[in-house]
Amino acid sequence: MPLGEFLRAARESAGLSIDELAESTSIRPGLLKEIEKNNFVHCGGDTYARGHLRNIAPKISVDAQTLIDLYMEEHSTASRTIHGMLVENNVTKFVTERKNLSWKPLAIASIIILAAIAGAQIIISNSKTMVTPTVSESLTPPTTTPSAEPAPTVETTVAPDANGKMNLTIAATRGNSNIDVVVDGKHLFKGLIFQGDSKSFNAPASISIYVSNAGDLDLTLNGKALAPLGERNQEVRKTFRSK
Repeated sequence: MPLGEFLRAARESAGLSIDELAESTSIRPGLLKEIEKNNFVHCGGDTYARGHLRNIAPKISVDAQTLIDLYMEEHSTASRTIHGMLVENNVTKFVTERKNLSWKPLAIASIIILAAIAGAQIIISNSKTMVTPTVSESLTPPTTTPSAEPAPTVETTVAPDANGKMNLTIAATRGNSNIDVVVDGKHLFKGLIFQGDSKSFNAPASISIYVSNAGDLDLTLNGKALAPLGERNQEVRKTFRSK
């Protein structure tokens, strides 16, 4: 079963609609529909696609690694093996027709195969003597560079709404950012918010936030848009306290 069909079946088995899954994962409904059609073109590449799958997995009661493995098998842009490319170019395919079999094509094919094997052995031998840097996969956006020292926390006093609460929405309008949100002394969210997604929080007393890319985020407090917290890639810590 293709990954998209698997996701749709798991979502329906979990009793969730597209809109309900979108609300719980902060992934746009349109993008979820494309993913369930096995279309990951608008996810922004392998890293972001795997990030979305990790976000979706616990909501539909599926192991995240299972989804990642299916994605890698069906959609990953990783390089193919030398043998796979040779097969695609008909180098390692044997001639099935027995009549009028000529030795010249077989000899040429054998020479090409031997040359390919020799080349592969040279590459493998050289790779053993080279120091290969280890690259760890991270969902942290490449544009975010944390500052050497933590940013100071700025406090703002806010009048609560009619229900006696503050309502804060953080929208990643222009790019991705790491955020850390503490509501009334309790951690509610810590992780990556992708461009196009948003998250909302409310509290009667205080909301403290940390963002790593202030310039790409838009904040709305009690329905009123706030001025930008800072520049692009700037770390900002801010606390909103109820009067």
